[in-house]
Amino acid sequence: MENLTTLVDWSRLQFALTAIYHWLFVPLTLGLSVIVAVMESIYLRTRSEKWLATTKFWMTCLAINFAIGVATGLILEFEFGTNWSNYSWFVGDIFGAPLAIEGIIAFFLEATFGAVMFFGWNKVSPRFHLAATWLTAIGASISAFWILVANAWMQYPTGMTFDIDQVRNVMTDFWALFSPVALNKFFHAVFSGWALSGIFVIGVSSWFLYKKRNQQMAISSIKTGGWLGLIGLLLCMYTGDGSAVEVARTQPMKLAAMEGLYKGECGQPLVAVGLLNPDKLPGDSLTDPYLFEVSIPKGLSILAYHDPDMFVAGIDDLIEGRQLDAEGIPVEAVSYAERIKRGKNAQAMLREYSVAKQAGDAGAMAKAEKAFRADYPYFGYGYFSSASQAVPPVALTFYSFRVMVILGSFFLLLYIVVLWLVYKKEGYFEKAKWLQWVAIISVPLMWVCSEAGWVVAEVGRQPWTVQDLLPVGAAISDVPVGSVITTFWIFAGVFTLLLIAEVGIMLRWIGGYSSNKSVTK
Repeated sequence: MENLTTLVDWSRLQFALTAIYHWLFVPLTLGLSVIVAVMESIYLRTRSEKWLATTKFWMTCLAINFAIGVATGLILEFEFGTNWSNYSWFVGDIFGAPLAIEGIIAFFLEATFGAVMFFGWNKVSPRFHLAATWLTAIGASISAFWILVANAWMQYPTGMTFDIDQVRNVMTDFWALFSPVALNKFFHAVFSGWALSGIFVIGVSSWFLYKKRNQQMAISSIKTGGWLGLIGLLLCMYTGDGSAVEVARTQPMKLAAMEGLYKGECGQPLVAVGLLNPDKLPGDSLTDPYLFEVSIPKGLSILAYHDPDMFVAGIDDLIEGRQLDAEGIPVEAVSYAERIKRGKNAQAMLREYSVAKQAGDAGAMAKAEKAFRADYPYFGYGYFSSASQAVPPVALTFYSFRVMVILGSFFLLLYIVVLWLVYKKEGYFEKAKWLQWVAIISVPLMWVCSEAGWVVAEVGRQPWTVQDLLPVGAAISDVPVGSVITTFWIFAGVFTLLLIAEVGIMLRWIGGYSSNKSVTK
């Protein structure tokens, strides 16, 4: 058992490592590709050499980032087969479909038109080149769409049925993949990429202003990146609100962990800032969950249900099967003890079906299958011995959510200040060293905000690979722990070198760039 726990932990660490590194590159590609397309559109309309130089500068930054992002993304997909083969067998027919479409359609768009965008200057007509730039940006978003559809399905599995003879899930409704969970996740991720890229452009441009270089290009870039980033951030907040509603509906335990909430109430407050009590455990009604907290009255009920009087279930409420309506009247809910019991029964009926099938007993097969399907919605809970095993890491989820929200609010303020000053006080930005430094320092902070969002989404749904159906302990491959540990450190080294290479190349390009270079070659 200890060996299994070690294998699960190291497999999760390896996948988390790959995902974290990959997400360093993805949002910049999603946003910067659109910013570059907008800049090239301005160039084609104005025929200004200034805008051509500006477009080419940021396009080179995009190319550097794009190349490294592809390498980490490919490894991420391979890990499903190497480290998570039971998962791949259990739901591969469904999960693999959007990934296959992503590879065939979206990646084709990025690779084909990306080559034209990066290398096609003076080889194709300006209009065709602009079309290639826009198609590359669209291809990047389409690629993200299919990957996020697959990820959303893991959080809200739908459109499938369990084939009891194959002992795996098969797709029954392809269109069910496009659930509100998937759509909110896609738009939230893409718009967060716009917001991140806007801060990147503002930060790099501020460095040029600080060094008194390429000032005209820097101001134009701040305006373009600032507007797209502000729009992206506002839309990101809007879709984040939609995501909160979907989490409350489909993953209430994740919502409870995000809030560090154990006992809910009607008109539940939202903790704006707080410090969790590390001694608090599920089922412990005597220990206060917070060492201190500042709350917004009825905030969580409004966030989760858009109803200030709605009951929001906490961790203990969900474990006990306690649920109330807006008037405080109990409604039917299934306790975690009952879910574990029914999950174990579903697994037992699956084994009985297999035995009956081998014996050729059709009556016993039908009886076992009927009992199995009645309890299948709780199949995954059968792998647990206690309800506490189904509770995600509360502290990491709680603090990551607040890091995301607090930094997101800061960036909203920064966008407003930057755009107001760059338009209303001409020449101020070029002299405001304090603002330039704030913008430069904000670049790494934006990545912290972005990564924190993914931590909330992925850590908050633990211990599930597929919500309610397959926990991580049942999804891994039967491989030696030593192999996973070895490859973890290999990947850590390789990814770190790739990151250092990208940052180094990017800094060299930015540091050595001068607007008096030729823009026509």
